[in-house]
Amino acid sequence: MKPLIVLPTYNEAENIVEVLDRAREAVPEADILVVDHASPDGTADLAARWGSSRGGGVSVLRRPGKAGLGSAYRAGFAVGLDQGYDALIEMDSDLSHDPAALPALISAVDNGADLAIGSRYVPGGTIPVWPKYREYLSRGGNRYASSMLGLQVRDATAGFRCYGAGMLSRIDLDAITADGYGFQIEMAYAVARRGGRIVEVPISFTDRVRGTSKMSSRIVVEALVLVTWWALRDRILRRGRLVDDAHSGVVGDEH
Repeated sequence: MKPLIVLPTYNEAENIVEVLDRAREAVPEADILVVDHASPDGTADLAARWGSSRGGGVSVLRRPGKAGLGSAYRAGFAVGLDQGYDALIEMDSDLSHDPAALPALISAVDNGADLAIGSRYVPGGTIPVWPKYREYLSRGGNRYASSMLGLQVRDATAGFRCYGAGMLSRIDLDAITADGYGFQIEMAYAVARRGGRIVEVPISFTDRVRGTSKMSSRIVVEALVLVTWWALRDRILRRGRLVDDAHSGVVGDEH
């Protein structure tokens, strides 16, 4: 397969070189697209120099201002689809996602999955250093999303994943509007609604060691509100279609 790793960055100068080193070591055949939102610490320049010094395979998409995680991935996916990549990979740039797991995610898509999720909550998945309250909050949010949306996924908020290009090209990325956790859930839901095959690959998730987390309580609340809205919206639409079908059946019987 021809894979593209999409790395969103904002002020990741402390981590970007190590992430690129380890990703290239794990999957030498993959290209990497760094989507940088005007990092004032020079992240984009470091990534560009890294690519030049190693003969290419790394490009930098420089975007004005800090537009959010979902926006970065939408832009990166659009570039990857346009350039004909077979698999498009999401991965954080803060070393919380171990690049050594990349081959397993790519292999899952190569073997027929439309979406392979690096999961903390399937057998073999771990979160070694998280406090219990944070793990319970995350597990609870994932259970809520799965039950409300009918997703057969244990870790719908995970941001380490690989999409098959065929499925991704069927999703209107401009219509995916959520950010952060909400973006991950919305994308998994979009795949599931199109009948896509989703598999979960166990990973070990580690909190960032260097730098500052970009996640906020606002993003968590946004995700929960959006999940509730999507579930209510689709149930109302489904009920409306059933009513329309029933009326059509009555009309047909009368004739």
